[in-house]
Amino acid sequence: MKILIAPDKFKGSLNARAVAENIAAGLREVLPEAKIDIVPMADGGEGTAEVICDALEGSWVKCEAHDPLGREIDCRYGYIDNGAGRSRATWTGKPERVDEPGGESINRKLAVMEMSEAAGMRRVQPNERDVDLAGTFGVGEMLLEAARHGAREIIIGLGGSATNDGGFGMARALGFRFFDQRSNELTGRVSELFGLKRIEKPKILALPKIIAAADVRNPLLGENGATRVFGPQKGATEDKIDILERALTKLADVVSKDLGVDYRDESGAGAAGGLGFGLMSFCGAKIRPGFDVVAEAVELKSKMEDVDLVITGEGSLD
Repeated sequence: MKILIAPDKFKGSLNARAVAENIAAGLREVLPEAKIDIVPMADGGEGTAEVICDALEGSWVKCEAHDPLGREIDCRYGYIDNGAGRSRATWTGKPERVDEPGGESINRKLAVMEMSEAAGMRRVQPNERDVDLAGTFGVGEMLLEAARHGAREIIIGLGGSATNDGGFGMARALGFRFFDQRSNELTGRVSELFGLKRIEKPKILALPKIIAAADVRNPLLGENGATRVFGPQKGATEDKIDILERALTKLADVVSKDLGVDYRDESGAGAAGGLGFGLMSFCGAKIRPGFDVVAEAVELKSKMEDVDLVITGEGSLD
C-alpha cells in the first residue's frame, strides 16, 4: 500500500512536518509494509516559507527589519538557488529562466518569506495590539533585502498579520512617499491616510517578480474587506474600524489617481490587512491561492500518482 501524508500545520500545536511525521509513526506501527511518503503542506498562511524552503532544499538567510510597532528585530527568509545544486523537488511555478554563457538554462534564484515574520501577530503582545499604529514597514525591508541578496523571484505568504495598513508601511520602506494637502509627509498612523493627497514614487525601485500567496479571497474594502472582517481579531474597536475603512478607501483612491492602478476589488486584496492590495499596487505582485503555490513547489500532483491513500489535515490539538 502506498500512502501519502500531506497535512498543513496544527496551529498552536505542531508544524506541518511534525504532524506528518507523527501520523507516519502511527501508521508504521500498524502497517509496517506500507510505503509512506511525507509532504508537508501550507496554504499561504504561517508555515508557507518553511514548507517551500524545505521541499526545495533551500537555506535560511537572516536579516534585520522592524516589527509592527517599529522595533528592530531579527528576521529570516528562505533562499533557493537551483543553479547551486539539485533540489529535492523542482520549482514548477513557471519562474523566468536565465541562459548561462555555456548555453544551459537554470532556474532563477528564489526567495520565500512570510509577512508575519516582520509584521505578524506573534511580534506583538495582546496588550500591544493596535491596528492604527501597527505597520508593514518591516515587510518592505525584507523584500529589499531579498532583492539585494540576488533573488529574481519572491514568494511571500500573507497569513498571520497584526496589521491593517493596506501596505502603507511596506511602500514607505520601498521609497514611496505619502503627502497630505499641505505637503506634510505621512509617516505615522494608518488613520492619517484619511488626509492623503498624493503619492510620490521612488526614483529607482528594482524588485524581482513577486508572487503573494494568500489563504483568503477578501477584497480590500466593504463588509467582506480587510478591516471589517479581520480588524476585530487584531484589536480594532468599532469606532476604529470605521476610521480605518475610510483611511484605506482614501489610500485606494489616491493609488488609482497617482499610480494608475486599482486593485481594491481584486480577490485577495484584503489579505494580511490589505497587504495584498499594497503588493499589487506598489510592487506589481500577482496574488495566487496559497495552496496552489505550495502544491506546485512540492510537486503534490506527481506525488499523488498511484497512491492508494492520502491523509491530510489542518487545525489544532486540544
